[in-house]
Amino acid sequence: MTRDFKQFPDDDNGNVLWQMQQDGDDLSVPHEIEYSIAFSTQEQAEQCALYLLKEEQKISLFQDEESDRVEWIITVYVYMEPDYEDIVDLEQWFIKIAEQHSGEYDGWGCMAYIYEDDDLDEDEAQLS
Repeated sequence: MTRDFKQFPDDDNGNVLWQMQQDGDDLSVPHEIEYSIAFSTQEQAEQCALYLLKEEQKISLFQDEESDRVEWIITVYVYMEPDYEDIVDLEQWFIKIAEQHSGEYDGWGCMAYIYEDDDLDEDEAQLS
């Protein structure tokens, strides 16, 4: 399959989405995408968490003790189709929010949803 650079531009986000599609992930199905923001203090993270909750965002907050320095991480869970333009728009919003609360946007990720034809045939047979 030839890469459509309008749908999958040649940058980090486009490359991840293109790889997801190449791996068989159905990008027309909504995924729970996780966006992360890192903070150096608990107070900064809690202030940002309150802001995001007021914006009706689903979040989690935890202390990451495995990094070289102790960080507080907010993960924002957004249920959406993994579309390039939407991801870029949300990233810009999260970057702005992170900066307003002295944090740093730390990227996004999601679980892949890969269906094999054999799995579908078995499911269809069970429904008959």
